[in-house]
Amino acid sequence: MYDDVVAINETHASASENSLSIDGLLKPLKLPFGRDMYDHLLSQLEQSIPWQQDSFVSFDRRFTIPRMQAWFADDGLQYRYADNLMHTQPWLPELLQLRQIINNATQCEFNAVLATLYRHGNDHVTWHSDDERELGYAPVIASLSLGATRCFQFRHKENDTKGEISLHHGDLIVMEPAFQHYWEHQVPPQPDVLEPRINLTFRRVYSEATY
Repeated sequence: MYDDVVAINETHASASENSLSIDGLLKPLKLPFGRDMYDHLLSQLEQSIPWQQDSFVSFDRRFTIPRMQAWFADDGLQYRYADNLMHTQPWLPELLQLRQIINNATQCEFNAVLATLYRHGNDHVTWHSDDERELGYAPVIASLSLGATRCFQFRHKENDTKGEISLHHGDLIVMEPAFQHYWEHQVPPQPDVLEPRINLTFRRVYSEATY
């Protein structure tokens, strides 16, 4: 499933059947689901999540982000993304169940999830690290893909190492603590992709009192 990794510098990026090893680990996990369950989740979440298209200001101009998003978190937790304070939605039952399963699989205590809908291949997200202060110093993030296969690219912040993997329907990858410190990542445009993809990134968010 993860045998299609492309890496410029194999000293820093390599893949095997069970793991992808780069500085600040990025690794796959398998959930105990069949394809029918992933199909159900894709259909259910696409319809039930209150998607919205956010915007941001850069150089005194407002831009609309090329994707849809929704933010779910425990009571009292806030999250700022691209200088926007996300509106917190109450947990959907499907997301709560997924959170518990992923918490067990990763031995983490995630308390929030950013849901992203890429409606087609023109929807994308540019180079970034998930290093907002609400996530703490070295966050672990679990990323579940549903729907269309999309390319996930990563590049090292201090050298020319870069690589990519194709994320398929039902793939779960875990960005380990040092990943956000050493690496940036993106989901680039792929105009030939016509089907939607939902990405669920489970995170642990800290309240302002713990910054």
